[in-house]
Amino acid sequence: MFVILSYDVHKKRVNKVHKIAKKYLNWIQNSVFEGELTMAQLRKLKQELDDVIKPNYDSILFYIYPNANYINKKFMGIDKSWYTSNIL
Repeated sequence: MFVILSYDVHKKRVNKVHKIAKKYLNWIQNSVFEGELTMAQLRKLKQELDDVIKPNYDSILFYIYPNANYINKKFMGIDKSWYTSNIL
């Protein structure tokens, strides 16, 4: 499945949430990630994030699609997705 994750968390937890999300998804811009995940990976990602966030203060939004073919992305301004790479 194709997942888009966006988060709004306290500044003390931003780095932790970013690090967890980056293990599973591609960083697109500031607090937005996207990528293909299995159900098991999505469950594990949610569990790791749940261990870090404060539910009464932070929020994480998941958009979940059957696959990337259902997504029609249009950029305005700079496309920051080319800044990141999983290749070292």
